[in-house]
Amino acid sequence: MGTTTTIPGASGLARASGGSMFTKTLYDNRRVFTVWAAATGLLAMMYGSFYPQLSADAMASVPEAMEGFGLDDASSAAGYLQGAVFGLLVPLLATFYGAATGARMISADEESGYLDLLLAHPLGRTRLLLHRYAALAAGAAGIAAAVLAAMLAVRSSAQLDGIGVANFAAQAVNLALLAMFFGALATGLGAATGKGRATVFGATAGLGVAAYALHGFAPRIGAEWLRHLTPFHYYIGGEPLKNGLRPADAAVLAAATAVLIAAGAWRLSRRDIGR
Repeated sequence: MGTTTTIPGASGLARASGGSMFTKTLYDNRRVFTVWAAATGLLAMMYGSFYPQLSADAMASVPEAMEGFGLDDASSAAGYLQGAVFGLLVPLLATFYGAATGARMISADEESGYLDLLLAHPLGRTRLLLHRYAALAAGAAGIAAAVLAAMLAVRSSAQLDGIGVANFAAQAVNLALLAMFFGALATGLGAATGKGRATVFGATAGLGVAAYALHGFAPRIGAEWLRHLTPFHYYIGGEPLKNGLRPADAAVLAAATAVLIAAGAWRLSRRDIGR
């Protein structure tokens, strides 16, 4: 008879599912994932609901420097949401979700010494990383689903009927991919370098904010081409609320994410673990 490997610290749910590291990670982070999804969805709902009260004078008062963040078109519901909701706070929350959660996936365990205990079992470094990242990706999908549900809930009352359900779904897909990208960056960085959780979070969040600022201010300095170097261009540059899903943009985000995870897994499998 074969033997079953029990993951240290696995919950009853994980053991019932065959001791899957994916299931354990989901279970251990269930409250964190729920809070991120609920908070992001509620924020999107709140700002989306402001559209009927929007006045022309209010939009005219927006500084020109902020137009690159999508605040240059409030003549339609899609234009308003692209700036006020999906161009400002929501993508930053997705960035911080990826940075914070990705820093927990490998870096936190290595910092605490728990990673050595996990790898003492026949689990495999690459398998561990992939299972952990899959749980992070599931959390990102949960955030996108919560935002989509929030937008559809206020679609009629907030006069957002001009945007099709498919276009809302396209924007949600891109939001999930953006969160997954920064999650892959943090997970891969931690796996490749062995740096602590705070360092990995700080580096990832810092890069994310810098890329966000570059995407927003590039038109103001006459270098709009720089936007193509940031993930935010592929997240919202194709205006999915107006044009629907652009497979090429989604493919760029997915491919970049895969490269980051592959690089992290490659390095993790070849370096010494521990401090």
